[in-house]
Amino acid sequence: MSTDPVSSTTANAYVPRRIDEYLKEVLSRNGSDLHFIANDPPRIRMYGELQPLRPEILTPQFVEETLREIMPRAAQQRLEEKHGADFAYIIPGVSRFRVNVMRHLYGLGCVCRAIPSKALTLDQLNMPDPVRNLCKVNNGLILVTGKTGSGKSTTLAAMIDDMNSRMKGHILTIEDPIEFVHPRKNCLISQREIGTHSPGFSEALLSALREDPDVILVGELRDYETMSIAVTAAEMGILVMGTLHTNGAAPTVDRMVNAFPADKQQHVRAMLSTSLRGVISQQLIPRAGKPGRVAALEIMVNTPAVANLIRQGKLDQLENTMQSGAAHGMRTMDSAIQELLDKAMITGKDAYKKGINKAKFEPVKDNG
Repeated sequence: MSTDPVSSTTANAYVPRRIDEYLKEVLSRNGSDLHFIANDPPRIRMYGELQPLRPEILTPQFVEETLREIMPRAAQQRLEEKHGADFAYIIPGVSRFRVNVMRHLYGLGCVCRAIPSKALTLDQLNMPDPVRNLCKVNNGLILVTGKTGSGKSTTLAAMIDDMNSRMKGHILTIEDPIEFVHPRKNCLISQREIGTHSPGFSEALLSALREDPDVILVGELRDYETMSIAVTAAEMGILVMGTLHTNGAAPTVDRMVNAFPADKQQHVRAMLSTSLRGVISQQLIPRAGKPGRVAALEIMVNTPAVANLIRQGKLDQLENTMQSGAAHGMRTMDSAIQELLDKAMITGKDAYKKGINKAKFEPVKDNG
């Protein structure tokens, strides 16, 4: 496994940094993110909503000095060259954080996402059987999608943990930056960070094909080249798992296909029709009556009917196939939201807000 990419600081030699007190306060209040922006008060995201953490205004000088304390040399270089950088930061014995530093109108700013010290299990996340079944396939492509902050990394980490506990093989992760650090259980775990261990996703993925992996986790399928290698790897018999910032199974397939040049799209549809194993699209919805959020999961499994639609490019018909595919573990986002509403886990107002077909939730939108 790679060493921690944050810095060479070890727990014994660790020196507290100024940002630590803000991060610890975020954790103590069960927040997910710290927004630390010059000329603004520090803010915390709690259960999906952003609110002030403290009333003080952060001066540009204080922000810059504070961020320089925690930035690795490589991240400082990327900031100078590209005006933004991603890296991981750890407070030993407390937590790990994914950090994005950027320049803005008034100076520097950063957003720190808290990463749990260990991946939650599928049981702890209450994942349905179709997700567990996808963890048992040994080749092909599995995509987990949703907007930023929808829990994609948490779901993927739980799936990797399940494989790590059951199978004996080589799991290789490619991330920017490394988020969950997986201990070695039954599997050999190799974790590579973009910018530290490889210049980019496509380069790391191409190298991975020569590293005898059973499973490759790609933190984000960002571009045509990365997608192309990922699909090829899936065709070669490797299980490839990745994320996309898309909302729904059909838009995910459409995004994959349209990333390729027009003259290659028919071939890519044919490849996806055989190599795609499933798409999990998710969003987090506030719990009814108590703090916290619950995940609504849309699940598409690549049955012969789904494969045929992908091959023919009839993506607008995928939703109908998913609606009639409950026996295969499929469900649409609206049916997942309806199930949560029926169990009184979310309010009608939030169901209406998060639903795809608003009319379906119109009668209950004012009841929550």
